[in-house]
Amino acid sequence: MSATFDRITVDPGIMNGQPCIRNMRLTVRRVVESVALYPDWDELQEEYPELEIEDIRQALQFAAGNLYDQTLALGAA
Repeated sequence: MSATFDRITVDPGIMNGQPCIRNMRLTVRRVVESVALYPDWDELQEEYPELEIEDIRQALQFAAGNLYDQTLALGAA
């Protein structure tokens, strides 16, 4: 299934060409990190009022689609 990322933009003049949300200076990486900090999306939107639910969804889907399918050896906890 191919996804359309109409809210993810890449512009060499914005954030050194990192994938961003709608040409804002808000990177996909920052959105994904923020979801970990604010698991309640309402709180996340309070922190970043310019973000829309579809922005968050596409950022997560974009990040997941760009992960390598590989096995990582993790040390015992």
